[in-house]
Amino acid sequence: MKKIFLLAVLAGGLAFGQSKKVVASDVHWWGYKVAKSEASSHDGTVKVKSGDMIMKGNQLVGGSFTLDMTSINSTDLSGEYQGKLNGHLKNGDFFEVEKFPTATFKITSVKKNNDKIYGFLVTGNLTVKGKTNEVAFPAKISYSKGVVSLVSDKFTIDRQKFDIAYKSTMQDVFVKDEIDMVVKVTAK
Repeated sequence: MKKIFLLAVLAGGLAFGQSKKVVASDVHWWGYKVAKSEASSHDGTVKVKSGDMIMKGNQLVGGSFTLDMTSINSTDLSGEYQGKLNGHLKNGDFFEVEKFPTATFKITSVKKNNDKIYGFLVTGNLTVKGKTNEVAFPAKISYSKGVVSLVSDKFTIDRQKFDIAYKSTMQDVFVKDEIDMVVKVTAK
């Protein structure tokens, strides 16, 4: 009876996929002002709080990630200006991290594409500030010795779809709607 149960568990794992826990990540973002000057953009990072990638054989078939929005950090500034921008990004003008401390991404499909470098198209549902929208991006995916790695090409999301808007309408027109991102995640 124990052997039958063990075989059923193993078969179920192969049918539904094997979960790999995220052990390393790097999520980098770029935001832009409308003005064409040296200070017309900012970039930074946000940490992955937790996540998993689902493998079926040696193919990535799903996964989900939780971003710690309280960790959002500008890396192009330092000192007082960095502190001011970080506070501004975290307050009600943009991400409202006290009310929405996390964001999530759930993979809904992974398909091969014709790109020689980023050979897969990853599609999923991104939820930020309680708003969910579909996001797709090209990615390199590798799987070796029990470790899966996903590295995206730079992709763009529309901040307005997630209500990431400068609460002052007069100021919001000076910030582009596009936020660029690059995601690197390793799981085992």
